[in-house]
Amino acid sequence: MTKIKSYWLMKSEPDAYSYDDLVKEGEGTWDGVRNHRAANNMRAMQPGDLAFFYHSNIGLEIVGIMEISQSGLTDPSDETGRWACVKVKPVRKLKRPVTLKQIKADPSLADIEMLRLSRLSVSAITPEEWDYIIALSGG
Repeated sequence: MTKIKSYWLMKSEPDAYSYDDLVKEGEGTWDGVRNHRAANNMRAMQPGDLAFFYHSNIGLEIVGIMEISQSGLTDPSDETGRWACVKVKPVRKLKRPVTLKQIKADPSLADIEMLRLSRLSVSAITPEEWDYIIALSGG
């Protein structure tokens, strides 16, 4: 039985770690998450899942797509060993970034988790939200 792919949105401040940084590395460790809900989302991730890369703080826009390449990892930046992390690989930049302003203004995205729980750095995206955002980005 084939697992149904899940979709995510992962936030990073681009002056700390940007989508271009991920592209240069080829694969990156998504660590440093210290929110229980975000960490539980990362624990639910499986290799092959896709995530939007969202530039927070500066830009405030979805700029790219990445794939979860490894899951079930312990965060190497956590001395207690309690926090999760995943590894991600870049897939592609979006043709056009999708801004937070666009997302907030669009009634079709009113229930998106990133708006309901705006402080959450790793949030779930429904397949319908995923497809809609891809369409907003120009495909």
